[in-house]
Amino acid sequence: MLLFSITGLTLNNATWIESAISVDHQERVVPLHLLETLESVSSGHKPLNAPLPRDLESWLDTSLGIRINERTAEIGADEIYLSLPSPGADAWLAVDRTTGELTYEKRERGWIAYFNDLHKGRHAGTGWSWFIDLFAFSCIVFSMSGLLLMKTQAANRPSTWPLLGMGALAPLLIMLLFIH
Repeated sequence: MLLFSITGLTLNNATWIESAISVDHQERVVPLHLLETLESVSSGHKPLNAPLPRDLESWLDTSLGIRINERTAEIGADEIYLSLPSPGADAWLAVDRTTGELTYEKRERGWIAYFNDLHKGRHAGTGWSWFIDLFAFSCIVFSMSGLLLMKTQAANRPSTWPLLGMGALAPLLIMLLFIH
């Protein structure tokens, strides 16, 4: 909950934090025998979205030091384009199908952007999505059990329901008055 609260503050107050973007730009030439594996992936004139052949993916992973993980690439007649976003970073690569010229670029926005993206579940994968959903469900159970406990203790504390009402009314009033 602490990390979620901190990233909530950093998301709402991005101007408080200066960030330096680091850029990794690489250029390579894909070996001819790997370009030939693309012949089986016929695209015609219309781009095709498909995973890359395993040999090419393996070479890209090793050569560039990345993990493609069978992501879908946009395979056109002249070029292959692959978007590789991740928490706190955006990356892409493009391969000219005729010459084999490869361009790869990754822009990392820093550790605060990384945690902010995790807060939003952005580009973090299915496992993380399940975790934040489970965490959210747990918070709902925790809140509902707290309400039940308040109900059992309310008879001994007359201020319980007025305080609960003010706590629910305050965000509603802020939304009505200040969000336009």
